[in-house]
Amino acid sequence: MRAVRVVAVNVFRESVRDRVPYNLVLFAILLIASSYLLGQLTAGQDVKIIKDLGLAATSVFGLFIAIFIGIGLVSKEVERRSIYSLLAKPVSRAQFIAGKYAGLVLTLAVNVSVMAIAVYVILAYIVWTQPPVIRASWDAPGLDPAMLKAIVLIFVELMLITALALFFSTFSSPLLSAALTFGLYVAGHFNADLKNFEKVVSSKAAAQLARGAYHVLPDLSAFDVKTQVVHGLPVTMGYVASTTLYGLAYVAGLLLVSTLIFSRRDFK
Repeated sequence: MRAVRVVAVNVFRESVRDRVPYNLVLFAILLIASSYLLGQLTAGQDVKIIKDLGLAATSVFGLFIAIFIGIGLVSKEVERRSIYSLLAKPVSRAQFIAGKYAGLVLTLAVNVSVMAIAVYVILAYIVWTQPPVIRASWDAPGLDPAMLKAIVLIFVELMLITALALFFSTFSSPLLSAALTFGLYVAGHFNADLKNFEKVVSSKAAAQLARGAYHVLPDLSAFDVKTQVVHGLPVTMGYVASTTLYGLAYVAGLLLVSTLIFSRRDFK
């Protein structure tokens, strides 16, 4: 675990020195802040707009960070030839993969937390400007604890996307890794449609291929509860827990396969 921790800390430090996550998070915060101005142009829909844009910005910019940093976790070390010195140290390839993943997840956790705080700060300001009776209640229109459920599921989804990016980076180029990861992200959000694909196509082979993809691809739409949270629909803790376990199971599988592929690579 010490070797994993050392690699993870180094990844986090490199991410801190990299300006890309800062720029993305800053742009996301500006977008979240602008949602307040958009909310003022609507009649009584300001809180919903801020929640909707805030969660969407957290998800989208977190996706950018997960993909564009995740695809370089392994390829950068290979291109800079620093992989040779790393593997010469008492660090196994499994520890290397686990450390790289843990470091990026830590980076994502910090960035998602910053964006979530920005959303809550704006919502708190709206609640503070309400009459004292409303302001005294935590169940006021702005400070909705259900927002945390949506943020948790967004973070678990980003963990899964990070594992996908790391998986592809173990055997492909950064550009191809980014394309494949983004493609699976889009396909994962339409995964439920693949189950009934045979109803819209006449080809039996295409229907069977879609059915196979349905069972293999992660159902990323399960992590999207933004609509329910914004409109006040219930999201149970049981659903959050089961969906989180579902995502972590996929992450574990992807890390295992990534380790197996990386262990078979010859860097001589």
